Amino acid sequence: MSEMVEVTIDSVRVSLMSPQRLVVLRDTTSDRYLPIWVGPYEAEAITVALQEIEMVRPLTHDLLKNLFTTFNAQIKRVEIVALRENIFYGNIVADADGKIINVDSRPSDAIALAVRAHVPILVDPSVMTDASITPEQDLRSQMPPLPPATAESPRPAAAAPSAPAPSKPTTS
Repeated sequence: MSEMVEVTIDSVRVSLMSPQRLVVLRDTTSDRYLPIWVGPYEAEAITVALQEIEMVRPLTHDLLKNLFTTFNAQIKRVEIVALRENIFYGNIVADADGKIINVDSRPSDAIALAVRAHVPILVDPSVMTDASITPEQDLRSQMPPLPPATAESPRPAAAAPSAPAPSKPTTS
């Protein structure tokens, strides 16, 4: 298996068109981003932990972290291990008395736990290849190419200033 790609949380974004949220993970070694749609409650759990907001009572992910601690298991990392039929699959890796334990998880829950436990988030390289985006390349692919500037066909110089356009349409 190839070496996993370490990512950090770039942002948690709100969709104005649906109740879903978007967690954007950024590759720590390049300008690649992995967008993952999550539910509003999971996004809130991630955001609360990122902002280090203290809650009066533990939230679900705080409880899960406390359970790991109670059973002498140390969370080592969380992983996004697969993408099948547009569904991401996650994994929580813990060490319990020297034994490595893998716990199947939704990526959103694994990320919320990673923020609380201060552990790395890793992504399988095949997932990054299939689902990551690179902003500059994506924008360039949508833009028409500029004509090349050559000595025979220089780019036009700036036009002389013309009369200013009216700021508001006039009515008759």
